[in-house]
Amino acid sequence: MLLDRLGKELLFFDGGTGTLLQENGLKPGELPETWSIEHPDIMVQIHKKYYESGSDIVLSNTFGANALKFHDSQYSLEAIVNASVANLKKAAEEGVTDGREVYAALDIGPTGKLLKPMGDLDFEDAYNAFKEVTIYGEKAGADLIHIETMSDTYEVKAAILAAKENTSLPVFATMIFDEKGKLLTGGDVPSVVAMLEGLRVDALGINCGMGPEQMMPILDEILKYTSVPVIVKPNAGLPKQKDGEVYYDVDPEEFSEYMIKIVEKGAAVIGGCCGTTPEHIRQMIASVKASDAWSRRKLPEVCERTIVSSYGKAAFLGEKPLIIGERINPTGKKKFKQALKDHDMDYILREAISQQDHGAHILDVNVGLPDIDEVEMMREVVMNLQSITSLPLQIDTVDQQAMEAAMRIYNGKPMVNSVNGKQESMDQVFPLIKKYGGAVVALTIDEDGIPQTVEKRVEIAGKIITEAAKYGIPKKDIVIDVLTMTISSEPEGARITLESLRKVREIYGVCTVLGVSNISFGLPYRPAVNSNFYTMAMQNGLSAGIINPLSEDMMRSYYSYCALMNYDENCEEYIRQYGSVKADKPVAKDTQITLKSAIEKGLKEEAHHAAYELVKTMAPLDIINEEMIPALDGVGKGFEKGTVFLPQLLMSADAAKIAFAVLKDELAKSGTEEEEKDKIILATVKGDIHDIGKNIVKVLLENYSFDVLDLGKDVPPELIVETAVKEDIKLVGLSALMTTTVVSMEETIRQLNKEKPDCKVMVGGAVLNQDYADQIHADFYGKDAMQSVYYAQKVFGRE
Repeated sequence: MLLDRLGKELLFFDGGTGTLLQENGLKPGELPETWSIEHPDIMVQIHKKYYESGSDIVLSNTFGANALKFHDSQYSLEAIVNASVANLKKAAEEGVTDGREVYAALDIGPTGKLLKPMGDLDFEDAYNAFKEVTIYGEKAGADLIHIETMSDTYEVKAAILAAKENTSLPVFATMIFDEKGKLLTGGDVPSVVAMLEGLRVDALGINCGMGPEQMMPILDEILKYTSVPVIVKPNAGLPKQKDGEVYYDVDPEEFSEYMIKIVEKGAAVIGGCCGTTPEHIRQMIASVKASDAWSRRKLPEVCERTIVSSYGKAAFLGEKPLIIGERINPTGKKKFKQALKDHDMDYILREAISQQDHGAHILDVNVGLPDIDEVEMMREVVMNLQSITSLPLQIDTVDQQAMEAAMRIYNGKPMVNSVNGKQESMDQVFPLIKKYGGAVVALTIDEDGIPQTVEKRVEIAGKIITEAAKYGIPKKDIVIDVLTMTISSEPEGARITLESLRKVREIYGVCTVLGVSNISFGLPYRPAVNSNFYTMAMQNGLSAGIINPLSEDMMRSYYSYCALMNYDENCEEYIRQYGSVKADKPVAKDTQITLKSAIEKGLKEEAHHAAYELVKTMAPLDIINEEMIPALDGVGKGFEKGTVFLPQLLMSADAAKIAFAVLKDELAKSGTEEEEKDKIILATVKGDIHDIGKNIVKVLLENYSFDVLDLGKDVPPELIVETAVKEDIKLVGLSALMTTTVVSMEETIRQLNKEKPDCKVMVGGAVLNQDYADQIHADFYGKDAMQSVYYAQKVFGRE
């Protein structure tokens, strides 16, 4: 069995397929997956060579086979999958002569679309597209499912759930990171690993995008945060071009030397991606076995950190105390209750932004009211929050349906509040944690109610930890809440809570959380009691306090404590917060939402309102130049620095678009003609159906007042050239994700240079780099969407 071998011995994947298909006559624009039916003999020979090279796991020719791509193809998706797996099985029969056990892996790649709210693909639609292919794969006889080359945590979650819920096969998942260790949609290594582990993949790792040397720092990061076997499948270096042919610059011998080091670092499954051949794999296997790297490798430490994450940010509990913002919760909040009843989503989003700006690390989300549909409201609030903040969320509900609805569409590894020591509660909540992943808040309550002693609370904590283990939920994913009882009715409440905190940390080594402000109900001047109790709780082992980040008393306690305990190096954060504050005056914080800040935060309704108010006193063009452009520039620079992530970038663009609509109406009323916009063509080249990058660039260019002629995907060179000549275009942007379609990009550039020599060409895509762009004679290589905007400004003299 594969799972019996995984992690206990070194396993070998195969290498690339696209370049081998090109060598055998695959034409630009031809769907590689159709070759499983049209040229089975060639596919069997390719797979066979990998089995003969020593591969234990060989991938089916189904990388792009999903219901979205093959819904109207001449071949059904089921036929494609059946033929692909059958070819693998036949290749194994012919190619494995030493009796070793080998495996046929169903290969699943990305859909080529962005999921909502960034794109137009619904999460469940993505899930269903992957569901269909996984069902066909298991039925056809695949031994495992390998989800690879994913650049979006949300899409890979849809694929993993589809595989887990509809098959009994092992599931591997590998992502495509850039040199900064980031996904296209902003995820970093710890946030990605936390989510994948939470979804219970059997192995995880990295593939494509870069060569083995460039992957090593990312591998080091992965190994720091994971507890499951790690997969590494690099490209054969970087793509180059010569005489119209694509090649990669790392030969089999050099590739093998790097892979020895990768095994020594701790990888458990290795193979190759773009540009690697059977010879790369043969030499890799021979060299690694000869070096005895597996027995000499550094054994990865099992990660015991408690991590929760969003799509782009991980929060670590148990180190520096964290703040969980409590304001997205109707308890005791009349305005918030009304916002829920009125479906005032902008009010809820403002609360999130405000808490983030005031120092929250995680946001509690509770929308439970008797007279609303909590399931639907929870789903909607979580979706909207994730579009404007990168903070992890704490899903806070006693409604099991609402909990599952939120966990299913949550993009990351959430905190989940809560479970308790009642058997009924554990039976309901733990299956959800096992299925979707999460760090669950565990309340020390059982069938007898809230214990009045330290010993009983500690005992219940142990009971919950033991029960969770039966579901495969590790101790690191249990966060104990020993409960805060108000001292006005429970005089011993604070002492019992603090001692329970300390004991739970000492005995079980788990992280802890408290709703701090409960301590002072019924007392005058509650902030004094709350802030002092908060400090005492942190001193006794509180990992995360659920507090109001807008309470200056609480935040002073927090920053002071972190400075005193050296969690705040050189007191930098404390000085940043209070360096200009006089001792006798409270800290004032500016919470006014201007048009600039509304765009920066991605608040659409606020942007609309602010623009409507501004046009009463300012000229529309002045508003654009003084408010909108600076806001977009600020977000763009944040995106380049890695402080702003793709969802926030796109939400800011949407807010700017809404504001501009107001200004456009005002220009029309005043009789002022809008300036003619500079035109740019965007297209995904012939043979490539992935348009994620192109669509992102389009949104940003339009927000910088360019007129984008989007020709779509799989666009022939002739159509691009024809349009460029007809419209007298000065700039064309070309996108390609697949190695096999870069030839189309080169041909498009060649034709443009011939027919429209004054037209500049910018290129981008996962398989490209600056060297390759130079070789195919592109004028500019955009490593990200903002770089394309800056180049367009340069071309049209707008710098």
